[in-house]
Amino acid sequence: MPLRVEETFAARLAGGRQTGMWVCSGSPLIAEICAGSGLDWLLIDAEHSPNGLESLLAQLQAVHGYPVTAVVRPPSGDAVLLKQYLDLGAQNLLIPMVDTPEQAAELVRAVRYPPLGIRGVGSALARASRWNRIEGYLENAAESVTLLVQIETAAAVDNVEAIAAVDGVDGLFIGPADLAASMGLLGQQEHPEVMAAVEHCIRVVKAAGKPVGVNAFAEATARRYIEAGVDFILVGADVALLARGSEALAAKFISSADGGARASY
Repeated sequence: MPLRVEETFAARLAGGRQTGMWVCSGSPLIAEICAGSGLDWLLIDAEHSPNGLESLLAQLQAVHGYPVTAVVRPPSGDAVLLKQYLDLGAQNLLIPMVDTPEQAAELVRAVRYPPLGIRGVGSALARASRWNRIEGYLENAAESVTLLVQIETAAAVDNVEAIAAVDGVDGLFIGPADLAASMGLLGQQEHPEVMAAVEHCIRVVKAAGKPVGVNAFAEATARRYIEAGVDFILVGADVALLARGSEALAAKFISSADGGARASY
């Protein structure tokens, strides 16, 4: 019996706002716990986390079957790496540090088979096609991939309208941490100038008719961006929840536990 391709993140976004969290631990067990949380989506990160192809595969398998969408972030937009991620069965990709429409256009080519792009053909060997058990996979592969690009520098903010206009880019995601750093405000994601830049991007991308997302761990900030109209948002991370939870436990039982302020999340 032919198998079907799973619903993409782009399709889920068409149904309403998606709220999710980061999975950065590299653990399939923790990924599965998060998958059953009731959140809409998970971002499995390989840019700042200890993830390689094998651990990404294990996490995709662990969350499969739960009512959650997995999005994977590679460390870069390298076309060879993206080919490997797609063949693993990562249907939804978030590419970091996209500053120009030219970069975005090259990413579109990287996730599509010829003649529309340059993705290498290895479907008979790949989990993406369930080893050629998905009927018509090659012909319809572009429809099974959601490509999101990340706006996280001042240069990207300047180019956000042009990036949003690139055909084949399914959505834009704003990263306030790196954006703050590029604006000379390292660790100040909630500085008024940073938040103004984020809200500018939200308006521009929504005016272009594409979904826009953002990262916001502070509840008040997350709710502000939701009010501004974001279509998808990340409101926490597995490792951050564990770090803050274990610190709270120490503070409750050990009087000398450090409760100092932090510069970041």
